[in-house]
Amino acid sequence: MSDYQISAIGHIQSPYKQKFAIPRQPRLVPEAKAKLIFAKEFNREEFVRGLDEFSHIWLLFRFHETADKGYSAMVRPPRLGGNERKGVFATRATFRPNAIGMSAVKLEGIEYKNGQLALLLAGIDLLDGTPIVDIKPYLPYSDALPDASAGFADTRPETHMSVEFSEQALEFINKQSHYPELQAFISNVLKQDPRPAYKKQKQGMQSYGMNLYEYNITWQVTDSHHLVTHIELS
Repeated sequence: MSDYQISAIGHIQSPYKQKFAIPRQPRLVPEAKAKLIFAKEFNREEFVRGLDEFSHIWLLFRFHETADKGYSAMVRPPRLGGNERKGVFATRATFRPNAIGMSAVKLEGIEYKNGQLALLLAGIDLLDGTPIVDIKPYLPYSDALPDASAGFADTRPETHMSVEFSEQALEFINKQSHYPELQAFISNVLKQDPRPAYKKQKQGMQSYGMNLYEYNITWQVTDSHHLVTHIELS
């Protein structure tokens, strides 16, 4: 097998500071905003000229936090509750040869500020710091395949989770002004039910925490209900 060397063209500035709570696919949480910051070698407008004519783009990236952990021929997709094994090439699992991933995300704009070129993105599903190895425009006539079948992942993942905010959490959200969609963002992240599959089978109240942007967020889960109990600066 031939070896190839690929250099990152940039990295993602994402609200997701840890793997926990990242949606399993792009665009499931539209309020998840991010920036693609270009590396020095590609920090020129010429590289993205004409890209603003497209509403969505493909990002090819590297699973940088798990790349050094190797890969498995068989994996347990969360979509199947972690109870059934599939071949890694039949899934989008992170533990894969070459550790390459791809996401189709919304392009909201191109920014050039203080000498730094960046893409403004939405519907992101990438960890903060994720290295990007390529960008391609999304072409609806070619990339959208309405008659395609998708095996065990043929439908959009849906939960029936409800989300409620404590008085402290609502007060914190209303006082901050950096992220107007913060409440909707947190709600849609939690509606994806980010808990590990084995935890979803347990009865009784469970407590969790996650980092979004620069905030620590804690919540409780009882049956199919989330209660965001506290939000504070990290």
